[in-house]
Amino acid sequence: MKAVFDTNVLIAAFLTEGICGKLMIRARRRDFDLILCDGILKEFRRILKKKFAASIHETSEALIILSEAALKIIRRADAITPVCRDSDDDLILACAKDVFADYIVTGDEDLLVLKNYEGIEIVKPREFEKLFPD
Repeated sequence: MKAVFDTNVLIAAFLTEGICGKLMIRARRRDFDLILCDGILKEFRRILKKKFAASIHETSEALIILSEAALKIIRRADAITPVCRDSDDDLILACAKDVFADYIVTGDEDLLVLKNYEGIEIVKPREFEKLFPD
């Protein structure tokens, strides 16, 4: 099973001890295939620095953990016809489409309202966690 995590899920995985953190542990254990793209990592880095005043060292450590958790990081997602009002959300959709993901995991209502994109289910972290029996 392949999943693309939205930036808000990645941020929550590092800043809180909840479902998103648990999902990151699952990704590192390879319970599923986490796929990311450079654009998602760029946004992750920007948000950590701007909104959470993360140091260069903290950001580097987080990126190392993400690169270990991700089965694959694609360099550039193909452009798609804009679907969302936020181009960062379109980047998530493009990444998922490029890798034939099964799921997009997000807390972003602009994405969740779609429910499905090109056969890819768009779910909240808690819904994704329910897919695992343990």
